[in-house]
Amino acid sequence: MPGSASPTFNKRERIVSRTLIEKLFSKGSSQSTSAFPLRVVYMQEERKEGEEPVQILISVSKRHFKRAVKRNRVKRQIRECYRHHKQILTEKIAEGQALYVAFIWLSDELSSTPQVERSVKKLLEKVSEAL
Repeated sequence: MPGSASPTFNKRERIVSRTLIEKLFSKGSSQSTSAFPLRVVYMQEERKEGEEPVQILISVSKRHFKRAVKRNRVKRQIRECYRHHKQILTEKIAEGQALYVAFIWLSDELSSTPQVERSVKKLLEKVSEAL
């Protein structure tokens, strides 16, 4: 829903299909860019019927944070920042196109929410420019 009044993030906006995830991370079909402590991998395709225009995936490795509490905190920060700034992408996406985006955490340290927000916003702007 481009231009919706309150920013929401529902289940339909998540990438859950294993084949889609494999396609996103396979060589040749996607691009990536970084803004420490995050990296984003994205791919544009034809949109299927009833699908959201932008779907995301958030990945925080056990290698970076052994404890699930910290991994979940980072995922929550990214999700919240994306929710507030997703209109950057939804306004740029062409009709009938779908954008799949994966956020990957690169750092071994927790970051403050404003720092995560700056990184997410910078990455979303980079992706929207590339569209």
